[in-house]
Amino acid sequence: MRNNMLKTSLIVFALLLLNSCSDTFLEVPPKGAFLTANFYADRDQAYSALVGVYDAIRKNTGGFENMIAMMNAGSDDNVAGGGSATDGSQLHAFDDFTLTPDNVPGSYWNDYYQGIFRANTLLSKLPGVPMSTSEKSRFGAEAKALRALYYFNLVSMFKNIPLLLQPLTATEMYNVTQAAPTAVYAQIEKDLTEAKADLPSTVVSAENGRITKGAAQALLGKVYLFQGKNALAATEFAVVNGTPGGTSTYGYRLLTNYSDLWVFSNKFNSESILECTHSNQSKNDWGFWGSGRDEGNTLNVMCGIRNYKRLTGTTAPASMPGGWSFTTFTQDFYDAIKTDPRFGATVLDLKAFETSGEISYTHGDADLGYYLNKFMPRPQDVSTLGGPQELNFQQNSYIIRLADTYLLEAEALGASGARAQALLDAVRARVGLTSIPVSLPAIKAERRLELGGEGHRFFDLVRWGDATTKLASKGFVAGKNEIFPIPAREIRGTKLIQNPNY
Repeated sequence: MRNNMLKTSLIVFALLLLNSCSDTFLEVPPKGAFLTANFYADRDQAYSALVGVYDAIRKNTGGFENMIAMMNAGSDDNVAGGGSATDGSQLHAFDDFTLTPDNVPGSYWNDYYQGIFRANTLLSKLPGVPMSTSEKSRFGAEAKALRALYYFNLVSMFKNIPLLLQPLTATEMYNVTQAAPTAVYAQIEKDLTEAKADLPSTVVSAENGRITKGAAQALLGKVYLFQGKNALAATEFAVVNGTPGGTSTYGYRLLTNYSDLWVFSNKFNSESILECTHSNQSKNDWGFWGSGRDEGNTLNVMCGIRNYKRLTGTTAPASMPGGWSFTTFTQDFYDAIKTDPRFGATVLDLKAFETSGEISYTHGDADLGYYLNKFMPRPQDVSTLGGPQELNFQQNSYIIRLADTYLLEAEALGASGARAQALLDAVRARVGLTSIPVSLPAIKAERRLELGGEGHRFFDLVRWGDATTKLASKGFVAGKNEIFPIPAREIRGTKLIQNPNY
């Protein structure tokens, strides 16, 4: 999986039934390996292949090179952190905008292309699989929706990417060129539009983690909005969101208590639209951590505290699992959220506890004491099964949740009108805040506080055109740092062209 994406297609497609990042649908015992030539002889083998397509979704919070930690590092709300300025060098390179083709983590490119390769293989072979028509349609819809998600992340990060809709052959791999971003977006829209027709509106609990029609529709709305197709985006979001503050046609509803979103056992709640699931059942170990077989939430340990001790008093946590002090908050974000009702759920204020003499801990790099509480590992989540506890936390992470789509719809509506006002009001009322006049600045401020530390901020700043101003102090260069450089090893020997100014 770590090899060059283009070289991957030369390798025999051995799909071990990977224990992906789910404790339900995606947790399938390994049954063997199959060659692409004879794969999918029946429904069970096609199902196994679908599990493999889902595997790349773990990129959200699985492994050290995960999306939330990386995207937080490049925002104005967080710093890379870690034990030193060289700990997690890729995070620091994005933090100070010194990413180059040689130091950009290749996994942000090839992990998603691995998922796309698997989706393409499944879609090409699915028509010939002897199985029910309805299940075949659903499997295909899930593969298309996942392919769309992976392409959306790739085009958001790299912009100029190959558009591959069939598994590559040995004769094709060196002739691949990049597609226009508009062509990539058009395919994403096509995949999601087609997927919606064959996806279920809801799933039974045993299938939690599988893509639903609401998830595909929410992602489609986001894809439209990121292209400036606001009217189309608003139409999709309106169905997903329903009446602001109420229950939508898909059963989505804001949780009453904001802090409940971050209880590790509160999986697949009413606010969750698309979720990366984690488990301690793989008994993840250092030998295969990050390989795809691990199911733990690595962001948890990354956000944790080094050598935490409570010295006195009763207000500070009595004990906390050890951690690596990554992705801590900046002073600017702290000042923005410190009087907001979401502060306690978002920020663990170690500075206050340390100043009062209640605790001691080892500071990380650029550590002001403001830790990401949403993903802070908790003693009750420490695994008692096999494998190091650091790698076996099981908190799920949201890829899309309802408050996110409320604010996206309000933005798509031009940040004006009665419905946009109601959507903004519902997000604020959930945490006890009064109504304020809806406007784009108000929505921007609300997204920052509502979604703090969840990996959305950098992409928001770029699409709003605010990155140059907000990130200038970190080294951001307009016309360059809106996107990543393409990893150098993906360029060598191919027809791919490096992104501008890299």
